[in-house]
Amino acid sequence: MVGAGVIGLSVALDLLASGLAVRVIDRVGPAAGASAGNAGAFAFTDIQPLASPRILRKAPIWLLDPLGPLSVPPGYALRIAPWMLRFWRASWPAQVRASTLAQAALMRVSQAALDPFLQRFGVQSMVRRHGQLQVYEGEAQFAAALPGWSVKAAEGIPFQHLKGPEIAEVQPGLAARFTHATFTPSWCSVTDPRDYTLALADRLRERGGEIVIAEAQALVPGGVQTSAGVMLGRVVLAAGAFSHRLARTAGVRIPLETERGYNTTLPGDAFDLRLQVTFGEHGFVVSRLANGIRVGGAVELGGLDLPPNFARADAMLKKAARFLPGLKTGGGTQWMGFRPSLPDSLPAIGPLPGRPDVFCAFGHGHLGLTQSAGTAQIVARMMTGQPPGLDVTPFSPARFTRQR
Repeated sequence: MVGAGVIGLSVALDLLASGLAVRVIDRVGPAAGASAGNAGAFAFTDIQPLASPRILRKAPIWLLDPLGPLSVPPGYALRIAPWMLRFWRASWPAQVRASTLAQAALMRVSQAALDPFLQRFGVQSMVRRHGQLQVYEGEAQFAAALPGWSVKAAEGIPFQHLKGPEIAEVQPGLAARFTHATFTPSWCSVTDPRDYTLALADRLRERGGEIVIAEAQALVPGGVQTSAGVMLGRVVLAAGAFSHRLARTAGVRIPLETERGYNTTLPGDAFDLRLQVTFGEHGFVVSRLANGIRVGGAVELGGLDLPPNFARADAMLKKAARFLPGLKTGGGTQWMGFRPSLPDSLPAIGPLPGRPDVFCAFGHGHLGLTQSAGTAQIVARMMTGQPPGLDVTPFSPARFTRQR
């Protein structure tokens, strides 16, 4: 197992429970990446792909603002052009419909798998079930979102539209500019994503699994070359935004890009936040953790090597202060992390082309925590010769080699 984030550790625990010996390799250790700094939500209602006509319509306006919801640093624009072309193709209506159906199926599996996973590994007390609130500025913005809610309704996702005073009953303190909202009760969240991931690491060790701090350098016949030597056995590639670099050592090019996400975590008394609030038109969320209020999100397509631009975190915090009058913005801690994103918004789950001994579990974008239990169940079943529980064709890593 390469990767000690929430996906890697969830898969490792299910493999261990299936009777396999498990060793997890990570260059830093558990919860060192995006698994520590995400918003902490199980967003089972997010079935629509980022690659869509809706995003293509908004992208030109967003890209004009270097601190807005979507940005591409000028020095990275040429490098990301092939990925953007794939993203554009994935935004065609037929592909969007197919991706939505696939994402909805994975969400159903992940939601059904979550409670048994929590119970099996004794971490159920770390999950809270308060729902989520998506807010809109005016009738026109709300009306523009209704087709998306119709797609969710067709998949049986429960929600409730709210107006005016009804919003304050769910979440007091929002600015008056937010006249409409939609409440989704099926959302739940962890008390802290870093603590949750570290708890999974503890459960793995308690049950006989091993975590090795070493850098995975290359896939080799029968295993993986690391900074601590060659480690033999079947490999699960769950290294998040770094996964494509290892796949390339086996001769497989997977178009994985990095959505660099930013946030600021404020002290717990910064605001009386009852549930996660999503400001979709502005590309960020505000969520309550056990010991803080986290303001974060947005997408910066800037790869793995450019330095952080924390002006993006500052911009979100300033907006949050306008949207939540009374928010105390002092004493915060800033963070930037890498979300692994594939152009069709679907993760890569299944055998690496040409390497049946290497299983992929990466590319979940914003939905790593959300889909962690489902991905773990699918990979464990595939590696032990059981039916995966859904059609895994849309998630096959081979879909990119077929396109070439």
